[in-house]
Amino acid sequence: QVQLVESGGGSVQSGGSLRLSCAASGYRYSSYCMGWFRQTPGKKREGVAAIDSVGSTSYAESVKGRFTISQDNAKNTLYLQMNSLKPEDLAMYYCASHPFICSGEPFRASSFPNWGQGTQVTVSS
Repeated sequence: QVQLVESGGGSVQSGGSLRLSCAASGYRYSSYCMGWFRQTPGKKREGVAAIDSVGSTSYAESVKGRFTISQDNAKNTLYLQMNSLKPEDLAMYYCASHPFICSGEPFRASSFPNWGQGTQVTVSS
């Protein structure tokens, strides 16, 4: 079993920054893909960024150049540095993992069996 706990959400003004963290515990896979997803009420959950055990990263077009995904293996923690935040970035952010390297479709939510409970990000204009 893998447990994921997100933190770091909050309220910022447009143009501000936040860093989200996702602490992982439990079984540790030698190969994995970890991703950040976000969701607003009434909308489908969308992938934001992903990173895998070989260090490959993927980003949604909407966040390229503004968000950076990283991991600290010693701390079993995933991060999402979010800069130049926009009102449209407002969402609940979730981290997720699955026991394979990220594939050509790193943002297929159904591929991820492990999910955290989310952390809210609010961006005001």
